[in-house]
Amino acid sequence: MTAEILRIHPDEPEPELIALVVRSLSAGHVVALPTDTFYGLAVDPINLHAVDRIYEVKSRARHKPLSLLIGETAQAYGLAREIDSAFDRLAERFWPGPLTIIVKAGTRLPLRVTANTGNVALRVPENAIARAVVDLLGLPITATSANLRGMPECTDAASVSEQLGNLVPLIVDGGPTARSTPTTIVDLSGGGNSWMILREGAIPTHEIALALQH
Repeated sequence: MTAEILRIHPDEPEPELIALVVRSLSAGHVVALPTDTFYGLAVDPINLHAVDRIYEVKSRARHKPLSLLIGETAQAYGLAREIDSAFDRLAERFWPGPLTIIVKAGTRLPLRVTANTGNVALRVPENAIARAVVDLLGLPITATSANLRGMPECTDAASVSEQLGNLVPLIVDGGPTARSTPTTIVDLSGGGNSWMILREGAIPTHEIALALQH
């Protein structure tokens, strides 16, 4: 199997091409597509067979939860529980953008997506293609980086094709990604407005601290 490369306009995604991507996701396939940081591997997170396939493609450890892309902040409230003001402040300040927020997962999400942690990592990407796909699918999509374990993350479709071209059926070419730094990951799952930086990336820790000041 060699991946089909589908070129989509990065700023004004063609609706008929987004529909092709959504059809592929709905059929349970893994699709590589651009986000605002790196190219990611997208599946329908409710389809457990598709979720399993991502772990196979990446040789990813099963105890690592998958992060999810959502189209807008409002979607988070249906996917998470016990969301507090810290979440609201971070989402208002940094979304859409390269911030992944870990919160307690709601009951709608299969435990396998949370890698049995009961937590979910959410992000509203600053990428028109990814958000158009989420909007049309009507569900969040997974966003783990489109690279083999131990290999560098990909900032363009050619690099994805090089690493994963025989492992996924469809690669969306939306041009080079806007950044080559990973998202910053903030863990709010402890509740009570407590927070922890799990990875400092595109957004510096001091900006997170500033946004969370009462």
